[in-house]
Amino acid sequence: MGTLFVSGLSHREAPVAVREQLALEADKLREVLGHVMATGALAEVMILSTCNRVEVYGVAGAPAAARALTFRQLGAQRGMALDGLEPMLYTKTETDAVHHAFRVAASLDSMIVGEPQILGQVKEAVAVAQDCQTLGPTLHRLWMKAFAVAKRVRTETDVARHAVSVSFAAVELAKKIFAGLDGRTVLLVGAGEMGELAARHLVEQGAFPIYVANRTWARAQELARALAGTAVPFADLEATMAIVDIVVTSTGASEPIITREAVQRALHLRRSRPLFFVDIAVPRDVEPTVNELANVFCYDIDDLKQVVDANLREREREAQRAEAIVKHEVERFVTRRRDQEVVPTIVSLRTRLEAIRQAELEKALAKLPDASAETRQTLEALSTAIVNKILHVPITKLRESSRAGQGGSWTAFVHELFGLRRDPP
Repeated sequence: MGTLFVSGLSHREAPVAVREQLALEADKLREVLGHVMATGALAEVMILSTCNRVEVYGVAGAPAAARALTFRQLGAQRGMALDGLEPMLYTKTETDAVHHAFRVAASLDSMIVGEPQILGQVKEAVAVAQDCQTLGPTLHRLWMKAFAVAKRVRTETDVARHAVSVSFAAVELAKKIFAGLDGRTVLLVGAGEMGELAARHLVEQGAFPIYVANRTWARAQELARALAGTAVPFADLEATMAIVDIVVTSTGASEPIITREAVQRALHLRRSRPLFFVDIAVPRDVEPTVNELANVFCYDIDDLKQVVDANLREREREAQRAEAIVKHEVERFVTRRRDQEVVPTIVSLRTRLEAIRQAELEKALAKLPDASAETRQTLEALSTAIVNKILHVPITKLRESSRAGQGGSWTAFVHELFGLRRDPP
């Protein structure tokens, strides 16, 4: 059995310029997988390539050589020499590799702990390796278990349930204020990226319809189409505020574009219905005194940042619980893997002794031609019991040594002691 390993670089070791350059699309990954498998240096291999990490998971007799081979091939796709990548690469083997894979799948090794994208990216990488027939039994078991661990982490902890982006923090606050967003109307003022992202999150949570206002009418129409919303003239801001529930502002204006007086006039038409402002702009788009008005809730970028910081701290606390789950599952997986390491030897040993038992039993029965069926059954049971008692100690010792990480030396000893045939690696 080869050594399970992972080698790679991530956001912790490599700058974004390197990660971007080394990240490969699926067809290029297939090409690399086919090449490295054809060399015979790896028994199994899978490559995880995202904007934040490029990792090679494999099973090989010589992990260091396999790592060099694979990253040389990966670098060649982008004109990057292995010597330039080596200082940024890490390698983990066996238990450490299992631990790393489980943490990656559970989003505990991500730039933002708990982000959901990585699990889908891992599943895509597994699918590519399966399609290329480079995912053998060891990596298959590893990732099926990793997916189960990730599901357990998300089910049993809140590591992914706290908003850690400004745009999603805004959505979280809006949900609390309105006790749900189904049917809540939104006005997006400006076409900034963060404002657009917040609007998309609101729509995903059930907010509808959405109105878009921008000083550039063409841009307002373009963004409204992208959000399945309606463009409104910038001059109609006040009238639109009177009919919506949530206003997201993200313009590049140098001074507030939404004044206290304008909001007061809109409130008069709203008949005391609450109005929620999310001001993501810097400088602010909404006058600070707007927040003093009754039934108005106004959050600026600093308010949202406080929510994000608090949620990050909460995620870190939940991550500690998740790490305990991962540690427990790693121990279980490694124990089973080590048990499997000695299974072929146990099977060979049992087969060897069973052949001896059968041969000797046949000799004994040949000398007892008149033996009754009862006598034959007694001899069968007796010889089987003797073999089982002989097997008990070596099988127990093999399993114990394997779990202690010493299975290789004991399997070699048992093979030598009992004259067992060694299958080619």
